[in-house]
Amino acid sequence: MTRDAGPTPPSDRIVSLDALRGFALLGILLINIWVFAMPETTLLNPTVYGDFTGANFWAWAFSHVFAQNKFITIFSALFGAGILLFIESKEEKGQPAVRLHYRRTAALIAIGLLHAYLLWYGDILVAYGLTALFLVTLRDLEAKQLAGLGGLFLLFVPAMELLAAVTLGGEAIAGQWAPAEAAIRQEVATYRGGWIGQLDHRVPSSFERQTTGFIGASFWQIGGTMLLGMALYRWGVLTGERSSAVYRRLVALGVVGLAITVAGVVYIEANDWSADAALFWRQFVYVGSFPLAGGYVGAVTLYARWRPDGIATRALAAVGRTAFTNYLLQTVIATTIFYGHGFGLFGSVNRVEQLGVVAAIWTVQVVLSVLWLRYFRFGPVEWVWRTLTYGEKQPMRNPE
Repeated sequence: MTRDAGPTPPSDRIVSLDALRGFALLGILLINIWVFAMPETTLLNPTVYGDFTGANFWAWAFSHVFAQNKFITIFSALFGAGILLFIESKEEKGQPAVRLHYRRTAALIAIGLLHAYLLWYGDILVAYGLTALFLVTLRDLEAKQLAGLGGLFLLFVPAMELLAAVTLGGEAIAGQWAPAEAAIRQEVATYRGGWIGQLDHRVPSSFERQTTGFIGASFWQIGGTMLLGMALYRWGVLTGERSSAVYRRLVALGVVGLAITVAGVVYIEANDWSADAALFWRQFVYVGSFPLAGGYVGAVTLYARWRPDGIATRALAAVGRTAFTNYLLQTVIATTIFYGHGFGLFGSVNRVEQLGVVAAIWTVQVVLSVLWLRYFRFGPVEWVWRTLTYGEKQPMRNPE
């Protein structure tokens, strides 16, 4: 005889964890909006397209300093924690936890492939799923071992980039850092055109990210961050179980991350955004993101503890409980605004205006998430995911 085989009911959920997930999901859009609205290479080098002076520079600097690599770090850590949380929950209920994990992950990868090839090449779901297939084999490691292995994973990307920087210099990334003007114009024309034409860019870009990009970079960064998340889960940090002093120390650590990231902006500006300096600059962003992400974890957890029923906590938790749906909804809304099968504004919205679009999408997502969860147990995509995982239709509506 087993307990309820379905998903965790709302009454058993960890509010601070849901709030963190919602916070991270919303913050990710501050960076994703760049490649929804402009050519892909602007994610690496923001100077290659559009106005980069005055208010537009400061709009970029704000997002870069406070968001780039920070929110995805939190989201990845929470995903790693979610692997252990899922396994433990299923084992407690006497269910085949690992088999369900693999079914759950296979469904995630399938949805991610549809997302990447039909809607947007910047998909992270496939990378998350492929990484999760491997990381579940490490579930029995102790927290210190998980953290140590995570640290080793995270060293791989900066080590390779620094090696390239000292041996090859700017030539290592010259084609990506300063692509041909004709290629940029072609990408703009492609995404201002129809859905079929967009496949010319979306398909090869998605494939590259899921193959060489995954093996050479994202597996190590995502995997390392997920392993840290698994360790932080075991230590009770992500579930709000530690003392307030621990979270205050995390907030203080965030100041260090902020300083490192700002120093990186000063460095690349001083070097006139040269390709030779770029690989070194990327390390400021990479290293600074982890302590600043930790600062965000500390701040959100302290706030959720202080105001567990507050408007902000409940709003973030609602977005967090429907994060899968909201992640895909961001793509649907943004591609409708910017791509040619929608309003066709790709390449014509500056960075200040992009922040306005982000704020509008946030408003829509918070309102819809709160309203939806008044009537339903979880988001529509979450419902599909759980139904595929358990192999039977899940209850959708909240009990009366």
